Amino acid sequence: MAHLVLALDVAGTPVHWVDIEKAICLHVAGRVAWELGDTTVTYRGGTNRLTGLVSTVSTASIIAVRGREFRGDRSASISISRERLFSRDMHVCAYCGGCFPEFELTIEHVRPESRGGANTWENVVTACRSCNQRKGNRTPEQAGMPLLYLPYRPNRWEGMILRNRRILADQMEFLLAGVPITSRLGPPPTR
Repeated sequence: MAHLVLALDVAGTPVHWVDIEKAICLHVAGRVAWELGDTTVTYRGGTNRLTGLVSTVSTASIIAVRGREFRGDRSASISISRERLFSRDMHVCAYCGGCFPEFELTIEHVRPESRGGANTWENVVTACRSCNQRKGNRTPEQAGMPLLYLPYRPNRWEGMILRNRRILADQMEFLLAGVPITSRLGPPPTR
């Protein structure tokens, strides 16, 4: 499985992950405004009959693209999924602090849905099956199970990290620059 190219709007806001073929097509169409990072791939075309030269098109791992579908909406948020939630919370149970494999984890609503709790980033955390069952249909206070960390809505840069499992080093460096220092996705604090 090939890696993906990080596509930005012309202002530098992350918008999409695109496959290499799409990135090459954007280059050929003249829609790439600028690029960053290491060159990831060079496509070779046919041989020019007059010059004898082989045509080539290269793309970097991060490209800024002109066009309506590549305009970043800074207020847009990432949708919740099990994989993204567990990644945000680093597979750590919000109640006992244990680190678990994905099959032993559940999506836990801090304020239960039956009590008006929404299915939003700010109301869901990762919990192991044991803690989820122990808490049941109660709030953490009612169950005597305080949260070890607070749920939060990932910003656009964190969202891009959560959407792709195979991020190149230069792409990760770029994305981490937009991640708040308080994020659990960022690098560990230096001491």
